[in-house]
Amino acid sequence: QDAIDRKEKMNETFKTAVHGPALKTEELGRRAPQWVRDNLVTMCMRCKEPFNALMRRRHHCRACGYVVCARCSDYRAALQYDGNRLNRVCQECYIFLTGHTVLEDREGKHKGILEKGAAEVSSRSLLCSSLQLLDKNGKGGTRGWFVIPRDDPLVLYVYAAPQDVRAHTSIPLLGYQVKDLPQSDSRHLFQLAQSRQVHTFVADTEELKRRWMRAMARSAAGITHREDEDEDEDE
Repeated sequence: QDAIDRKEKMNETFKTAVHGPALKTEELGRRAPQWVRDNLVTMCMRCKEPFNALMRRRHHCRACGYVVCARCSDYRAALQYDGNRLNRVCQECYIFLTGHTVLEDREGKHKGILEKGAAEVSSRSLLCSSLQLLDKNGKGGTRGWFVIPRDDPLVLYVYAAPQDVRAHTSIPLLGYQVKDLPQSDSRHLFQLAQSRQVHTFVADTEELKRRWMRAMARSAAGITHREDEDEDEDE
């Protein structure tokens, strides 16, 4: 069981590196990118619009490997690694590779609190992993990617998938109580509670549940620095 728990912990640590190393800017078009897997995103990685089966389908930019919608990948550029043939690329890569300007300008918008990419935030997090957030009745819920960023340690960010470029929602942790719940139907349950506001979570393992309870309790108490000694004690 100890070996299984350690393997689970290692898996959570490396989940943020699911699509391999990103290409450097100067390598765009010269090297084939490693594509981000479709099931790791629920929205376009450029315009942040959610995908759906009919109107907004997934495509891959052949230069950077991002998953993008048809509108954001409606560009063609010659790629050196493919014999300078024209390939579908996203708007950002098109501008970089061709030097052409695009009339539609979505840059310069102020980033809201939710517009933080999951992979970028997870790489600098106090804790991140997949969890399930139950509904108010405790019967159903949504599985997502949950992150407490190191540079924003008092907030829990909830993403639909670990490579999404925008959070689905956020939960301010300061002032909450973290409550342990008895195991139910092999589910590892715990809660965040404050006045009438209650959030119930399900972790994949008991070890992961304890790590989240410890991290949330520290954030709820306003402790913003990380103490690795706590993790060593649990091990």
